[in-house]
Amino acid sequence: MPRAIWKGAINFGLVTIPVGLYTATDNKTPKFKQLRKTDHSPIKYKRVAEADGAEVVWDDIVKGYEFEKDRYVVFTDEELSAANPEGNKLVDVIQFVDESEIDPRMYKSSYFLAPEKTGIKAYRILQEALAAKGRVGIAKVSIREKQQLATLRANDGVIIMETMFWPDELRSAEFEELESDIEIRPEEVEMAAMIIDNLTRPFDKDDYRDRTRETIEELAAKKIAGEEIVAPASPEPTKVIDLLEALKASVEATKEKRAKAG
Repeated sequence: MPRAIWKGAINFGLVTIPVGLYTATDNKTPKFKQLRKTDHSPIKYKRVAEADGAEVVWDDIVKGYEFEKDRYVVFTDEELSAANPEGNKLVDVIQFVDESEIDPRMYKSSYFLAPEKTGIKAYRILQEALAAKGRVGIAKVSIREKQQLATLRANDGVIIMETMFWPDELRSAEFEELESDIEIRPEEVEMAAMIIDNLTRPFDKDDYRDRTRETIEELAAKKIAGEEIVAPASPEPTKVIDLLEALKASVEATKEKRAKAG
């Protein structure tokens, strides 16, 4: 059984549901360590002070908030705890919304919320109600002395909590290129829509694999076995001469692909 990284409770109306928080994802991106070229000795990094380059031990490190360039105020752990008076053991559900109302950019990380033994029935009631209504809960949650915005949703019999960015952390999409006045012909949009239709099918997560990771693992195995690695030639990008002709060709290509997929 996985180990909870945090334990607390969902506050749902006047109902309190004790839960544990578990990671819902694994980052399987290949990890590389920096090594010394001559003997492959791993490189280590030290914590040093900018003022004199002296190494600093953990006990001599404090948390500083930079309020101006190179000017700081120091906070203790107790002061930071006081800045979050709602505590660090509560998932407080504020409201429920349709998922379509949430900007996808706000989502950060996914976690499983699993019930403690004393809260199984209340947990099941909330999970089934969320699934029946097709809604997500908006909650505030305090983890490790930091309050975060989060959503709660039902998925495959479990409640998933996704931490979120706060609204004022989202950047505005301001690009000069998008302000250009260009002519778009109706048939070009129609062709693009046909490509979308031809490539539309139910999402199956098993169709997608990290080919880069698999290739690196295969190459690593070959290197361990002493085989020589030859880099394949990278294909040159296709130059688009006539956009409408390219769209027409794409429509036919995606139509054939859809026919083969059945």
